[in-house]
Amino acid sequence: MYPQWTKLVCSSFSTSECLWERSCSRKLTVTLFCYSATSPDGVVKLDTADFGDRKVFVQLACAFRYGSEDLDVIGLSFRKDIWIQQVQIYPESHKPQLSAMHDTLLKKAGDNAHAFTFEIPNNLPCSVSLQPGPDDKGKACGVDFEVKTYLAKEKNNPDETIEKKDTARLIIRKVQYAPSEVGPGPKADICKSFMMSDKPVHLEASMDKDYKVFLLYFHGEAIPIKVKINNESNKTVKKIKVTVDQTTDIVLYSADKYTKTVFSQEFGETVDPSGTFENTLSITPLLAENKEKRGLSLDGRLKDEDTNLASTTIIRQGVEKDMLGILVSYKIKINLMVAGGG
Repeated sequence: MYPQWTKLVCSSFSTSECLWERSCSRKLTVTLFCYSATSPDGVVKLDTADFGDRKVFVQLACAFRYGSEDLDVIGLSFRKDIWIQQVQIYPESHKPQLSAMHDTLLKKAGDNAHAFTFEIPNNLPCSVSLQPGPDDKGKACGVDFEVKTYLAKEKNNPDETIEKKDTARLIIRKVQYAPSEVGPGPKADICKSFMMSDKPVHLEASMDKDYKVFLLYFHGEAIPIKVKINNESNKTVKKIKVTVDQTTDIVLYSADKYTKTVFSQEFGETVDPSGTFENTLSITPLLAENKEKRGLSLDGRLKDEDTNLASTTIIRQGVEKDMLGILVSYKIKINLMVAGGG
């Protein structure tokens, strides 16, 4: 017996980060500074000696991938660009308003450096990766953001071959900010009857923070669950089991759904017949305890030190679910183990 709900929010604040990458030909060096979730600033340093009539473009793409890179050659992997934007920086046509970070990066890069910036729409999804198994190769399935700088004669010519040696790529993460308002915590109750017992067991569970304003939990923060039990039956409640399930819905092209348990713990609380129980149980779902589970949704790559379990997907008003690619939600279940009763 258990009450259940789906309103567990685990959010993460993005942090500023400076990244850089150089093409194999060493003609392109891109430096990117991510301070805001909506407008990454960057600079590309060029060696134009052998460019000829080719131009330099910078592209930011939000893409959904389902399948590994190894399957691309036989056409089995699936990739769809959810959103894409390109700017030409050489010969110069894109002239963003320079920020203080642009000035710093341009000064550091020296001659032949060109600035760029992108404005990311608010309706785009956050970065989500499905955790691969130990033997899986290639890119993990999920939603990612890639900044690509490349040499080409035309901006969008599918027939033009872009040399890998003249391409520099950076993967960036878009993480979810904590919303300003979430709402009060959920509450659920259930009444269970048993054979050979005239009266039932009542279970009530609720989630509220001490200040009782908004229900919001961050990665690594303990989650208190208030549990009330009124055992009117002639059975003995032997223990309480709490589990947290993560559900991942792939909504972009199919109805695939994965449910994985990310937390499970038994509490040795006994409630005798005609007895009552009221207490707060504390739980903390962590990626560190689930690293071997394939198919978990993460907010980054497993090899990144600051990766966590993916945040609950917050669907803004007017945003189509298909645009989000992957929806992540959590469910908490509370089971009472009753002697001779299930």
